[in-house]
Amino acid sequence: MTGIAVLGSTNMDLVAYVARAPGRGETVTGREFRTIPGGKGANQAVAAARAGAEVVMIGAVGDDAYGVTLRAGLEHSGVRTDLLRTAQGPSGTAHIVVDDEGGNAIVVIPGANATMTTLGPGETAAIAAADLLLLQLELPLPAVVEGAQAARAQGVRTILTPSPVQLLPDELLDCVGVLVPNEHEAAALTGVGDPRAAAAVLLRHVPEVVITLGARGCLYAGRGGEPVLFPAPEVTAVDTTGAGDTFVGTLAVALGEGRPVPEALAWASSAAALCVQRPGASTSMPYRGEIDAV
Repeated sequence: MTGIAVLGSTNMDLVAYVARAPGRGETVTGREFRTIPGGKGANQAVAAARAGAEVVMIGAVGDDAYGVTLRAGLEHSGVRTDLLRTAQGPSGTAHIVVDDEGGNAIVVIPGANATMTTLGPGETAAIAAADLLLLQLELPLPAVVEGAQAARAQGVRTILTPSPVQLLPDELLDCVGVLVPNEHEAAALTGVGDPRAAAAVLLRHVPEVVITLGARGCLYAGRGGEPVLFPAPEVTAVDTTGAGDTFVGTLAVALGEGRPVPEALAWASSAAALCVQRPGASTSMPYRGEIDAV
C-alpha cells in the first residue's frame, strides 16, 4: 500500500449556498449553510486515504470544538492523526460562498495552522518513511520548506499545490517533484496567461508540472517532452469546492502505485469529476471503488 504523508492545513469550512455570490457592499439571501471539515491539507489526506493509500496527517487543530470534529473526520476516513497537533486557541476556518453554477469564493482564517512554524523529530521521521509527501501553502512557509527538504534528503517524491499562491523560494522548488497549480496560480507564478507557456516557465524549476484547467481537464508537462492536454469527464457541477484537492490526493495514490502518467491523470480526473457532483469538500470525495467504477 502506498504511504503518503500530508503536511498541511486543517480547517472547518463554513459554507453558504447562494444563487449568486454578492458583490462588494451587497447583501444576498442564501438558501443553506453547512459546516464541513476541510483545509487543503486535510482534504488531500482524505482524498488519498479514500483512494486506498495509508495516510498520515501532519498539522494542527485548535483546542476548540471544531478541533475535535476535524480530528474525528480525518480518522473516520482512515487518516492517521497521531501527528496532528492540538494548539491553544481556535482551529482554522474557511468561509466559503458557493453559487448555483458550482463556483466558489473563499476566505481562510489560519487559526491553529499558523502555529506550524517548524517540525519535530516525529514529523520529519514520518515524512522520511513515506513514499510521497503532499504539500500546500496554507501553513507557514518555513514549515513547508522544512518538510520538503526532509523529503528530498530521503528521496521521497514531493507534490506541491501552490495555493494560496505566493512567491516560491528556490529552496522549496529545488525539492519539488511535481508542481500542481491551477491555471490562475500558474499565471500568477509565471506572469504568463497561456497554460502551455506557463508550464514551460515552471519546468525551469521543477521536473514535472500538472496545470489543472477545471472543466477543460489538465495539462501535463515534463522536461524533455511536449505538453499534453488531458480532457476531464463531462459532468454537471454542483459544488467545485475540494475538486482540486481530490485530484491531487488521488493523483498521488496513482503515482505511488507506479501507474503511467496518462492513466494516473485519468484516474485523478475521474475522482475530481465525482467530487464536483456532490456538495462540500471532504464529504464529497469518492472512495476507490467509486473511482474504479467510473
